[in-house]
Amino acid sequence: MQVEDTSSETDSDSDLPVVALVLAGGTGSRLYPASRSDRPKQFLSLFGEESLLARTIARAREVADEVVVSTCGEFADEVRERAPDVEVIVEPAGKDTGPALAYATYRIRERVGECVVAVLPSDHRVGEGFAEAIRRGARVAARTGRLVTFGVEPTRPDTGYGYLEPGEFRDGFAPVVAFHEKPDAETAREYVAAGHRWNAGIFAWTPEALLAAARDSPLSPMVDALDEGASAEEAFDRTPAVSIDYAVMERTADAVVVPVEFRWDDLGAWDALERVLPADDDGTVAAGDVAVRSLDAEDNVVAADGKHVSLVGVSDLAVVAWGDRILVVPKDRAQAVRELVADLKERGEF
Repeated sequence: MQVEDTSSETDSDSDLPVVALVLAGGTGSRLYPASRSDRPKQFLSLFGEESLLARTIARAREVADEVVVSTCGEFADEVRERAPDVEVIVEPAGKDTGPALAYATYRIRERVGECVVAVLPSDHRVGEGFAEAIRRGARVAARTGRLVTFGVEPTRPDTGYGYLEPGEFRDGFAPVVAFHEKPDAETAREYVAAGHRWNAGIFAWTPEALLAAARDSPLSPMVDALDEGASAEEAFDRTPAVSIDYAVMERTADAVVVPVEFRWDDLGAWDALERVLPADDDGTVAAGDVAVRSLDAEDNVVAADGKHVSLVGVSDLAVVAWGDRILVVPKDRAQAVRELVADLKERGEF
């Protein structure tokens, strides 16, 4: 698809191509043990035969003229094998989303020229209306030259997501008054009541807009190095590890939020599966290739790769058996798996 640029606020009055930039460089530590250092969650098939990455690329094709995947060197070959017809940009070092997005956007500008970049994480589960919403946000980015973030309408006061505080909506978007980090339960209820939106980590911008903002941010060493013709390795070496929200979006006056209503979950931890998968009569959901048998067991999440799992007298657990590893964790502690993984990495066991 192409986005018509009709605003006098931009330099061009021609149609701008849309490039979908799929982020696939992380491992997804909170989905351990299915996700491991050599098996990132974007390669997992939790909802059938297709991996999360394949599902994201398929969605991207609906809204973009071209699809680009940004990933780390360890995963690049497998991405190319799984998606041989997409462009792959390799991040020479894992330094969070800020350097990754600045680098990939710079390379896209070199190859494509004027365009709109739509940033799509590879581990999201979305519902009907996604394509139309991304097209709408891309039009705003092309028309205004602003940095667009997509704000999902909350369905609950969730403490696992960041929130966007919008200003007054006009012409389908609003300035971002503030970005709020993951809140406690009471604050989350206040955010929802006040009309704040979930920060989905989905963006749209022109390369000119993003790189201009990056030059006045902690990402300036990246852009300067690339302007000087430095290698990717040197550009990353010069740049601190920082998220795109902290480096750019929270600092710029040009961030706007486009409201979206599609169902969304970032599949960040095992408890998320009960929000996107149907439950059996005992309230238990199963993901992957697993047969579940239970006795007096309710409201559990079970995931496995070719296993038979039996549960007796337990409730509200996530039970994951993948490869040679087993994880058992209360669903309300699912976010703490990240802390476990940090310890495993120190031990060389991840």
